[in-house]
Amino acid sequence: MVHYVKMEDGKVMPIQDMLKSIERYNPEHLNVIEAYVEEQARENQYDLEANLACLKLYQFNPHLLNLNITYIILLKALTNFPHTDFVLCKCLLLPAQMNDETVKEIIYLANILEQCDFSLFWSRVTQNPEHFQNIKGFNDSIRKFVCDVVGITFQTIDRGYLMRLLGNVEENVLRAWLKRYGWKEEGSMITIATQEDQIKTKHITEKIEFDNLAPLMANCL
Repeated sequence: MVHYVKMEDGKVMPIQDMLKSIERYNPEHLNVIEAYVEEQARENQYDLEANLACLKLYQFNPHLLNLNITYIILLKALTNFPHTDFVLCKCLLLPAQMNDETVKEIIYLANILEQCDFSLFWSRVTQNPEHFQNIKGFNDSIRKFVCDVVGITFQTIDRGYLMRLLGNVEENVLRAWLKRYGWKEEGSMITIATQEDQIKTKHITEKIEFDNLAPLMANCL
């Protein structure tokens, strides 16, 4: 759904167009941007520019700060790992946001993800499920990141270990991710694409004309 913003002159424009203009700093548009952030959570959408604009408006207007919207923005940034979205959002946080316990927990989760300590990450998520239940697609977004890391790290991996890395998933969930990435089950082990398949030696042939070498050879005499 396209969100529209009403200007002072009565005209309306799509929120994406507004974000490209000076109007992105107008606090009168904050309610529309916040509604857009909430829609991202409900519909499994993502718009980093809108989320950064929202945090910037909080910086300029601390009295308008909404911590619940802040949580959504930070959690959505987590779903886009390993991109640097979370760092960009964190740089715009006010002291009141940084000192909030839920924000501290989300920052801790970001640090865990960066260290690829996935077992610890899922245990923290399980301890505080209320933070994530309104972020549609959150778990699958994190599992995609997990699979991307596994894919460049392992040639084979224990089946039970992979299930734990994915958040202690059920059999049907595991098989769905195996199918998605083309990984094969072999007893208790999962075969990932071998590194030889991912890194192939290339034979490079260079053709250099004698006329191009003649000046260089002359200088060597």
